[in-house]
Amino acid sequence: MTAVRIAVYPGSFDPVTYAHLDIAARACQVFDRVIIGVFDRPKKNLLFTTDERMALLREAIADLPQVEAVTYNGLTVDFARSVGAVAMVRGLRTVSDFEVEYNMAQLNQTLDAEVEVVVLMASRRYAHISSSAVREIAGLGRDPVEFVPSHIVAALRQKFAQRG
Repeated sequence: MTAVRIAVYPGSFDPVTYAHLDIAARACQVFDRVIIGVFDRPKKNLLFTTDERMALLREAIADLPQVEAVTYNGLTVDFARSVGAVAMVRGLRTVSDFEVEYNMAQLNQTLDAEVEVVVLMASRRYAHISSSAVREIAGLGRDPVEFVPSHIVAALRQKFAQRG
């Protein structure tokens, strides 16, 4: 019997975009199970709370049966080990992403050499999409329908309406 190969796909997902969903779906072609790890206290100014990010993400991955979403709050390599992951999946959009991801991979491999880092290049269709761009577009009054699922467009609209 072959062991189930689990990968962790970590991030803040504030909010999840079509680019994130593309990486998750493609990771399913390589791994039996993909656990999206939503870091609950990144050093970022978040638009959505952890609970909101989780609810939005769970709805977005509803049609990906190999994918589940959970929160974590420690080191990513420790989270990966706690769920039995053999790898961490990361997505690359730009050259500057490569530099950041390379440094993180080196740190993570120093902390736990048994958890591989697997980098998937962003599909051309989604390479220009980032959560920060989606937040900026929505914050300036335009619905980012090209970049996120409709339930996230609605959540963005509501969030920015509350902020006035």
